Amino acid sequence: MKEKLEEIRNTGLKKIESASSIEELQEIRKDLTGKKSELSEVLKSLGSLSPEMRKEVGMQTTEIKNIFADKLSSKEEQLISSKSVLDEPIDLTLPGTKVNDGSLHPVTQMCYDLNDAFSSLGFEVFSEDDISSEKFVFDNLNFAPDHPARQMMDTYWIEGTENKSANERLCLRPHLTGASVRYLLKHGAPARFVYPGRVYRNEDVDSGHERAFFQYEALIVDKNISFSSGMVMIQTILEKVFGREIKVRMREGFFPFVEPGYEIDMECLVCGGKGCKVCKHNGWLEIMPGGVIHPNVLKSAGLDPDEWTGFYINIGLERLVMMRYGVDDIRLFHSADLRFLSQFK
Repeated sequence: MKEKLEEIRNTGLKKIESASSIEELQEIRKDLTGKKSELSEVLKSLGSLSPEMRKEVGMQTTEIKNIFADKLSSKEEQLISSKSVLDEPIDLTLPGTKVNDGSLHPVTQMCYDLNDAFSSLGFEVFSEDDISSEKFVFDNLNFAPDHPARQMMDTYWIEGTENKSANERLCLRPHLTGASVRYLLKHGAPARFVYPGRVYRNEDVDSGHERAFFQYEALIVDKNISFSSGMVMIQTILEKVFGREIKVRMREGFFPFVEPGYEIDMECLVCGGKGCKVCKHNGWLEIMPGGVIHPNVLKSAGLDPDEWTGFYINIGLERLVMMRYGVDDIRLFHSADLRFLSQFK
């Protein structure tokens, strides 16, 4: 029996080595390890052997099966790696396989459109890191020490820095406005620049709010900036983005870094001003806060508020995209659902 098993082993290894195609190898695999293989016949005859011989033959048979399995796998990999597409006949008359086109995410496209619009007005595009500090996101922007936005309910503080202060207390930026002081400290005034980016807030998610979303801020700092200049900038940008005149209104609003401050609304384009869940059924959608830069912020940037002034706007990118395409749920933009995103090619 031992001699027979050794013969099966040697013959099987030669067959495996001689295989020249995957199909041929599959047939050899069936012959060597299938239910009707010689090894299977040996296993069926174990009952007629003595206990000692049965154990020895069983172990040898198992060893040969394992050797065959390893060699078959190795040979298969060898055949696959050596196979060329040119080995198969090619019919040049058949149509090619369609390649799916990629596209920019609609929020990214909106950001690029705004960059183009602001660049045409002489603005520079600026960026900073997503991780900032209490000094830049709150202290420099005239936020009171006990302002609720500083607490964990609104801001994601970096673990290990919660009990520190100023530059040493780190967080995921809850807004972009801190970048304005960083830019002015480096470049001075006059200045006109935009700074797009993602921001993070610990708040409930619904059809109009996300915990991580995109903002787009713009700031002009110069001498004798008029309020009407800021309003013209807002109307011009919206017209460039949507390709037509957009109805805009401004309401009084309070933000520590501006004085006076405004809530800037545009007519809801999802419902045409009739009222829907996106605009909370009042026909208007808040798209940006804005206002005249606060004197204390100018002082933080090393500028004399008696000499310089400025005008902020802060745009919610997702909300603009919702208006552009009539989307009624902000969560769709972050869902990674290709069925939704493929519509924006």
